[in-house]
Amino acid sequence: MPQIQSERLIQHFIELVKIDSESRNEKAISETLAEQLGAMGFEVHKQAVDAAISNGHNLYARLPGTLPGQILLSCHMDTVTPGNGIEPVIEDGIIRSKGDTILGGDDKSGIAAIMEAVRCIQEQGLAHQSIELAFTVNEECGLHGSKLFDMSLVQAKTGIVLDSGGPIGTIITTAPGAETMKVTITGKPAHAGLAPETGINALTVAADAISKMKLSRIDEETTANIGTVQGGGATNIVMPSLVMEAEARSLDDDKLAAQVAHMVETFEQAAERHGAQVTIERSREYDAYRLSDDEALVQGIKAAFAANGIEAMTKSTGGGSDANVFNAKGLQTVNLSTGMAKVHTCEEEIAVADLVAISDFLFTYLSC
Repeated sequence: MPQIQSERLIQHFIELVKIDSESRNEKAISETLAEQLGAMGFEVHKQAVDAAISNGHNLYARLPGTLPGQILLSCHMDTVTPGNGIEPVIEDGIIRSKGDTILGGDDKSGIAAIMEAVRCIQEQGLAHQSIELAFTVNEECGLHGSKLFDMSLVQAKTGIVLDSGGPIGTIITTAPGAETMKVTITGKPAHAGLAPETGINALTVAADAISKMKLSRIDEETTANIGTVQGGGATNIVMPSLVMEAEARSLDDDKLAAQVAHMVETFEQAAERHGAQVTIERSREYDAYRLSDDEALVQGIKAAFAANGIEAMTKSTGGGSDANVFNAKGLQTVNLSTGMAKVHTCEEEIAVADLVAISDFLFTYLSC
C-alpha cells in the first residue's frame, strides 16, 4: 500500500486554500504552484491568457518517467465566491472553512493530492510513468482556462481531471454538452393606466413563450432552464423590453440541438403572435463526452483503485468540467471525485480520509 504523508498533505492543502484565488484572480496561486512544481523537478511552462480571463496564467508541467505510458492530470486553480480570507478548520476528521467562505477544496483538493502523490513517489525512489499537468484558471465562470489551454506541448493521449464529488472511486465517464441563450424581447412602451392597449408588454410575450416551452427535466439525459430575467422600470409603464438568460444541457448532442431549436422556435412564435421582436444570442459552452467502461483509461483507473481496496464505479453527471473541453481537444479524459462535498457553499467540506485516499490512488496509478 502507498505511504502518503497525510500531515504534509493536509498542511499543503490548507496552505493552498488560504491563497485568495477567486476566478480571474489566480496570479498568486499560479505563481506559487509554478515555483513548487519547479522545485519538485517538473519542467514548468506558464501560459499567458487574456487579462479579462485572469491576472494569472495556465500552468503546463511535465515530469519524465521511466515506466511506459504517460498521463495528463488536471485541476483548476480558481474558486467561486466568497473565496477570500478562507480560514480552514479540522473537526472530527473533516476540513471546513470557519463558515463565512467556501473552503476551496473545489479544486485545490485535487492539486494537493497530485503533488503529494508525486512527492511520495520521488521520496521512495519509485519508477513512474511520465506525468503531465494542466492547472487551469477561471474554470468556474465557463471553463475559460481549459478552452485557452495550449495543447502543443502535451504528449499524453489520455487525461484525468480531479474535479468531482461523490465517493472516492467515482469515475465520471459521461457528461453533458451545454448551450446558453441570451434572449432579448422588444415590445412597445405605453402608459399602463391611460393607454395600455397601445403597448406590447415584453413580459406578456415571455410568459406566453414560457407557458408553451419544455423546461426543467426533459428526459433522463436532457435539462433546460431559464435562469435570469431582467426588465421593466416602473409600474406605470407597459414593459417595453426584457432580457432572459437560459440554458439547455444533454448527454446526447442530437437531443441538445433539438431542445435548443424548440426553445428558439417557441420564443420566435410568441413574439410573432404579439407583434414583438426577439433576438437570441446562442453560445455553445462545451460539448458532451461519453467513454465506454472498456476503454483502457477507465480499466487502468479501476485497477489502481482496486489495488487500494476500493471498488470504483463509472457514472454520468449533469455538470460540465475541464474534462469536457479536453475531450473536445482530442485528449480522452475522465473526471474523478476527490471526495469534496457541498461545493459552492459556505458549508463545503472534505474528509481527511478521502483526501488521503485519492492521493493513494494517484500514487498507485502513476507508479504501477
